[in-house]
Amino acid sequence: MNLSPRRHRLAAAASLALLACAVQAQSPDPAAPTSPAPVIERPAPSKPVVRPRPAPAKAAAEPAPLQSALTADLFYEILMGEMTARSGDPGSGYALVLDAARRLRDGKLFQRAVEIALQSRSGDAALAAARAWQETLPNSRDARRIELQILIALNRISETVEPLRAEVAATSQIERPLLMAVIARNYSRASDKKLAASVVEQALVDELKSPTTGGLAWATVGRLRLNAGDASGALEAARKGQEIDPASDAPAALALEMIDPGQPLAEPIVTRFLNNNPKASPDLRVAYARVLVENRRYSDASAQLQALTTSRPELAEPWLLLGSLQMQARQDAAAEASIKRFIELSAGSKSGNSKDADDAADRKRGVSQAYFALSQLAERRKDYAAAERWLSRVDGADEVVAAQTRRATLLARQGKLPQAREIIRGLPERTADDKKQKFLAEVQLLRDAKQYQAAYDMLAQASAASPDDGDLVYDQAMIAEKLNRLDDMERLLRRLIELKPDNQNAYNALGYSLADRKIRLEEARTLIQKAVQLAPEDPFIADSLGWVEFRLGNTAEAIRILEAAYKTRPDPEIGAHFGEVLWTSGQKDRAVTIWKEALLSDAENETLQETLKRLRVKP
Repeated sequence: MNLSPRRHRLAAAASLALLACAVQAQSPDPAAPTSPAPVIERPAPSKPVVRPRPAPAKAAAEPAPLQSALTADLFYEILMGEMTARSGDPGSGYALVLDAARRLRDGKLFQRAVEIALQSRSGDAALAAARAWQETLPNSRDARRIELQILIALNRISETVEPLRAEVAATSQIERPLLMAVIARNYSRASDKKLAASVVEQALVDELKSPTTGGLAWATVGRLRLNAGDASGALEAARKGQEIDPASDAPAALALEMIDPGQPLAEPIVTRFLNNNPKASPDLRVAYARVLVENRRYSDASAQLQALTTSRPELAEPWLLLGSLQMQARQDAAAEASIKRFIELSAGSKSGNSKDADDAADRKRGVSQAYFALSQLAERRKDYAAAERWLSRVDGADEVVAAQTRRATLLARQGKLPQAREIIRGLPERTADDKKQKFLAEVQLLRDAKQYQAAYDMLAQASAASPDDGDLVYDQAMIAEKLNRLDDMERLLRRLIELKPDNQNAYNALGYSLADRKIRLEEARTLIQKAVQLAPEDPFIADSLGWVEFRLGNTAEAIRILEAAYKTRPDPEIGAHFGEVLWTSGQKDRAVTIWKEALLSDAENETLQETLKRLRVKP
């Protein structure tokens, strides 16, 4: 009479909602009420093979019906238990139902006893019922799972070693990956995360030694160590997992999450797996490429995607990622071919169930992104009609707003500023933020068209109506700089510092402006150092610091700072400054190399063009 797997999960989910209340009343651990109970889910069973049954002989007698163990007395006991529990005496009702469950050896009744205990906020009683269930029906996995749920919810993590070990042993090899994922997710919610990692490691002791399960088991332990803040322990688990099972992708997936300059041993685990398993799931290679992009290692990311699109040309997503990187590298023809290939493959994908429907929504967003990219490529070659055609294919409410904004930019680029502004003004205003974004988009159109006075006037009027809006003050200061109204710029930036003393952009902009004009350099350095304190990882602020050091004559220090900033973010403006410092120090060949890279990224960057013109250099 055990519940089916699906019904068990639904019942367990309902029970766990009540368990939180029980824990709040019972657990001595103050963290327990906020520690949600994990659901040790049962993996979906494989479909049994259905074999035809021989037709029964005509003379065979019908089997006698089975006698039910439910007597009138037991039926009355169950009924009274339910009525008592519902009438405000759950303790008595619980005892009656639990007694009936023992006598009938019925899993459903044991589960009902657990539920009554939870409704009465008695976590200990619920645990007692779950253990009685397991003693009575020792082969019931439902009983063991609910016991695990309750123990974890009560933060009695150390008591879960044996039940978890038994659950793992009872799970087939084909279901182990799902079980391990559930274990990692559920134990990560424990309040004592280091203890949770240790307990799971003890429970998986046999799996950790097995060549068939070691990779997955060590990755599970590593994920819990990482959740507990033990990055080095997690990395060691990934290494051991790969060592015992080189074909498992789980250790590599764990190491992928830890790729960072501070963890140099993580990436080799990923690359070793990919190199030794060319037929591995493409998802890992795509994820690795994304991490490389996040770390601005664009050539390495492109190499991974080139390998994937060559070995698995039927996959859509890698083509879009590759096209984006090719576009960034100014390989426009290759980028266009890759992006069109993505659109073609996405159009051929079908959807049937809810998961497919989610995938279809993701593909739709990806296709819109592809249309934007193709429009931008057309704009680069000044084919505005083609750019407009690609934008017209964008679908979806949010995407359409972005497409209209982009369409306005195209018109402004063609000298049709009034029409561009009308498009922006016609965009919907569902919220106050929508209204503000429309306003700022129109200001940007004016700025791009070098209509600085008109932009300044719009911002001044808006700022007067909302004097405490820091965004408006900052934008007005930046336009004042374009108008060479430097006193106004400084006044506005100091006003912003008063409004928002932790606004790093205000300190940075004011300090950079002073450094760029070679005035009050010590003050400029102090302002920029304050910005660095507020945003130590920002490469643009580091660029400003390097620039002021250069102005102060500290060339070696300037090169050190600018080189690190450019490595972190190879932006053309940072490249312009870095190249100029190198050029001035006599490293002209290296400067030219940096400038060539910057030109490939954005040949129209104002700072870069001004630097090359002033130094009379043509890279």
